[in-house]
Amino acid sequence: MTIALFCAGVFSLSLLIYPYAIYPALLRLFPRAPVVGGGQGGANTPITLVFSAFNEARSIQEKLENIARLKARHPDLEVLAYDDGSSDGTLAAMQARPELLEVIVGEGRQGKAHGMKKLAARAKGDIVIFTDANVLLDEDAVDRIRFWHGDPDVGGLCGNLRYLGADTSTTASVGGAYWRLEEKIKDMEAQTGSVMGADGSIFAIRRALYPDFPDTVLDDFTVSMNVVFRGFRLIKCNDVIAYERLVASRSDEFSRKVRIAARAFHTHQHLSPQLGRMSLLNRFKYVSHKLLRWFGGLFLILALLSFLGFCFALSLWLGVLAVILLILTVTLASRTGFTPLDSIFEIALSMIATLWGVIKAIRGQTFQTWVPAASR
Repeated sequence: MTIALFCAGVFSLSLLIYPYAIYPALLRLFPRAPVVGGGQGGANTPITLVFSAFNEARSIQEKLENIARLKARHPDLEVLAYDDGSSDGTLAAMQARPELLEVIVGEGRQGKAHGMKKLAARAKGDIVIFTDANVLLDEDAVDRIRFWHGDPDVGGLCGNLRYLGADTSTTASVGGAYWRLEEKIKDMEAQTGSVMGADGSIFAIRRALYPDFPDTVLDDFTVSMNVVFRGFRLIKCNDVIAYERLVASRSDEFSRKVRIAARAFHTHQHLSPQLGRMSLLNRFKYVSHKLLRWFGGLFLILALLSFLGFCFALSLWLGVLAVILLILTVTLASRTGFTPLDSIFEIALSMIATLWGVIKAIRGQTFQTWVPAASR
């Protein structure tokens, strides 16, 4: 029993760290698949930029200024925005700039996926750039997106999202570190073929590849994975740069993780038939990058229980001491501060939030609408 508990703890811990350490190491073993870019297909391709907004009064003016700079450089850039029932002046601010963008007004709260579908249906560009209302694009982004789509094998791309405000709290610091690791893993996936899904902050696809889907799924995940399903490459391009502010509040980030995880796993359930038809390499990457990561909180709990059981199996007093140390560690780590202990607690809390979101999805709960984080 003692050996079994120890082995169970080691196995659970291995599954916990696999998506972040072991999987990237394995990716280095696969053959490289370079992307050419350029050519005749990208230089003058019409492009549409789309985003959905809800109560973004704090960031919408900065977004409009960013669009103005993009339009000054690319007068032919079509920009479409969807307002999902804002009540804070977001809609008025966007409608005041008709020279920059066309605004589609929703009928109450319908959610981002609903809005993005309306925008994609109205888009005239052969390439559609998807972004968020609080995300700013580098002025070179449009040119670089055109360039990479010059490769006929490329159906879409993920941009390079750079987070701002990592020094404002431990939550933001850990969030920034997590995203830097995520960016590196996407780089490595792209070097072997395709990335397993894009983040909604900045990605682009050929409009002809836009799929139909229900309003309850994650539109960015669904749309970007359809590129892979259709036999094209979804790549990662570090010269397509966007900027976004990190969430600084622990409670805001926990709620955001729960919502995103619930929608992501619900999307996984919706896409299951197509996922099963992917190539063996892509299925390996998907399970490693997505599926195992969603259950990281479960592996964390199993590892803790196994090692505690191991301590109790060795000695009652050793088990009691291990429980006391665990309680003290959690108590100290839960206090906000820039310490390694606090960062570890933040990572664990993030995994638990993700697991809780997955459980909600398994139980049939979905999240169709969103509310911007107050601490962003």
